Amino acid sequence: MKLKWEKLIAAGIASAMLIVAAGCGGSTGTSSGSGSGTGSGSAQSDKVIIGQSSWIGFAPLYIAEEKGFFKEHGADVEIQSIESKTDSKTALAADRIQGVSTDMSTQVMNAAAGIDLAQILALDTSAGGDGIVAKKEYNSIEDLKGKKIALDTTGGADYFWFQYLLQQKGMTLKDFDVQNMSAGDAGAAFVAGKVDAAITWQPWLSKAEKTDFGHTIIDSKASSGVIVDTFAMKKSYIKDHPQVAKAIVAGWYEAINYMKSNPDDAIAIIAKRMGEKPESIKSELNDVKFYDQAGNKAYFGTADNQGDFYKVTALAAKLWKDLGLVNKDVDAASIIDGSFLDAK
Repeated sequence: MKLKWEKLIAAGIASAMLIVAAGCGGSTGTSSGSGSGTGSGSAQSDKVIIGQSSWIGFAPLYIAEEKGFFKEHGADVEIQSIESKTDSKTALAADRIQGVSTDMSTQVMNAAAGIDLAQILALDTSAGGDGIVAKKEYNSIEDLKGKKIALDTTGGADYFWFQYLLQQKGMTLKDFDVQNMSAGDAGAAFVAGKVDAAITWQPWLSKAEKTDFGHTIIDSKASSGVIVDTFAMKKSYIKDHPQVAKAIVAGWYEAINYMKSNPDDAIAIIAKRMGEKPESIKSELNDVKFYDQAGNKAYFGTADNQGDFYKVTALAAKLWKDLGLVNKDVDAASIIDGSFLDAK
């Protein structure tokens, strides 16, 4: 998700090289037998690899790895940096990783692509980290009708969120002069004065506010629970390794609690892993809301009273199918598994 663009490019190239090496039989720590439950007898068969980008919403997983919380619950977890969503999907499908952290709408796309996965944990929801910036003469989405807006139309969290907002207003992308570009490039284009508005993320929201012509007309705080990141694993792996799934959930809970009780050390760990300064991490943490155990239980709901997680996942599945971005129906209940939420 949200990264400085130049950092994304560099990390993406490194990630792609890593996956190519693994596919050619190179020694990368993510061999096809690693933790896959295939009975290969690999020396790393007990290692669990989870892939994720350097988005702040995944940061507590770094803490769980660094502080040994996963190991305390019986899982030897290694976090692998994979910035590209395409690369993480490929790695998960090929069993080069055993789990992936990404936004819920991408998990739906992965399921539609044939990966039989289950989301077992809600990680975070964007709480101001995404938004729509526009010239000051425009104060609402309706005001942007017919105007030039920058948006990544290939999918992803911001595209899903914008489509969600448009549905609430009875509007479609046809109401705008859409310029297709990545979220980072969209923010840069707006700050450079090349478009009337952009759907983007931090730090571009703040940069837009600092111009003499731009402001944020709406951000993700207005729709908490829509832009959500989740952790998913393949169902076959969960079936063979339920203790690992339980350990990852329990480790996440411990990491969230550690961030509350030891904020300075937690921020230092995150800053080191993400290659940023502690003060930058403090600022970025304001843009997300993490789901602890109580938050997960509320978001998942129960079998008899399903929570918003099912509703938003179903919305993403329908939206992607209606837009032609996927060609397979995805049942929300089939890719959500709340059976590990009571992990301790």
